[in-house]
Amino acid sequence: MTYDNLLNRFLSYVRVNTRSDATSETTPSTPSQAEFARKLGDEMRSIGVKDVHYLESNGYIIGTIPATTKKACPRIGFISHVDTADFNADGINPQIISDYDGGVIPLGSSGFSLDPAAFPRLKRYVGQTLVTTNGTTLLGSDDKSGVAEIMTAAEYLLAHPEIEHGELRIGFGPDEEIGTGADKFDVADFNVDFGYTVDGGPLGELSYETFSAAAADVHVQGRSVHPGTAKGQMVNALQVLIDFHNALPSHDRPELTEGREGFFHLHGLGGTVEQADASYIIRDHDDDAFAARKQMMTDIAASLNASFDEPRVTVALRDQYYNMARVIEQNMAPVELAKAAMAKLGITPVIEPVRGGTDGSKISFMGLPMPNLFAGGENFHGRFEYVSAQSMEKAVDLIIEIAQLNV
Repeated sequence: MTYDNLLNRFLSYVRVNTRSDATSETTPSTPSQAEFARKLGDEMRSIGVKDVHYLESNGYIIGTIPATTKKACPRIGFISHVDTADFNADGINPQIISDYDGGVIPLGSSGFSLDPAAFPRLKRYVGQTLVTTNGTTLLGSDDKSGVAEIMTAAEYLLAHPEIEHGELRIGFGPDEEIGTGADKFDVADFNVDFGYTVDGGPLGELSYETFSAAAADVHVQGRSVHPGTAKGQMVNALQVLIDFHNALPSHDRPELTEGREGFFHLHGLGGTVEQADASYIIRDHDDDAFAARKQMMTDIAASLNASFDEPRVTVALRDQYYNMARVIEQNMAPVELAKAAMAKLGITPVIEPVRGGTDGSKISFMGLPMPNLFAGGENFHGRFEYVSAQSMEKAVDLIIEIAQLNV
């Protein structure tokens, strides 16, 4: 099916800066997310969504699409997040590439381009309509594609009451990109039997297994003295931090791993001789390997500290989310329903472990199983992000088909 409002809706959404802020202590972490959610609420009401309400407690805007059947069937929910990642989101000005010819796509006048030599998956989209950045910002397909797709599916279902389906709930929340958006999710208010995040990547992606995730902050307290008299006295915090990092497995980095391989990702580093800090994220699909990675961090710190006259290295670990397969594998009905809907639409399911997480990771552990559906985007979180309009249309088809097959 073709959805007249889908592309324009998406373009209007991405032009609004809703970047989240990991340093904030509020929910949502940025005022723009709350403002955007309330505007979504107005749009939801205008297309006929019922019981639309904004939850001050967690920043979610929630609404109901009433059932068109009298048959008893499970209630299904669909959610996406409104925030975008830690990359420039000011002045997003997307490009529309109609009937893509398979060549290099200049990203505005930025000097950057989407080149199939660097991004070979572009070749999948020859003949399609692509939405790209102009090279100065991210696009925000993660996850405003999902927001636009859910809204478009809701609009279509409400305009076609002859389509038989049970009660559906839709919701849009904040701060997924900083890992806190689902912390306060209200399962009772959402009131469904199972749901889906529409927050995946390319066409066909269907995920129910994610990384388990932790963050690690490493602090080194050094001792600064004049380098000319440093022997036996100086403790160079920067050097100790280098030694700490070099003690980690050299292969276990995002840029060298794939599939089910976990990693340590150094994403912040700074300091002086006197004190230095590094921040890491730790990821693995396997519970035992995940625990071992965290233990390795503390063991390296203990080994380094043993060489000093007093403890110099501290590691603060905090778990972020867990592999939702632990929950969903106990009841695969939501996954099987999505697979059946894809089969009806001629979409080949791509079921692989997510090398990341979704809000569904946390929500599943709250007792609400929530696998993840594709939203269509590629190259998330940077200037090379793009999405196919045709993939987005297929995502809308999938939401509608899941609703129909559930009857």
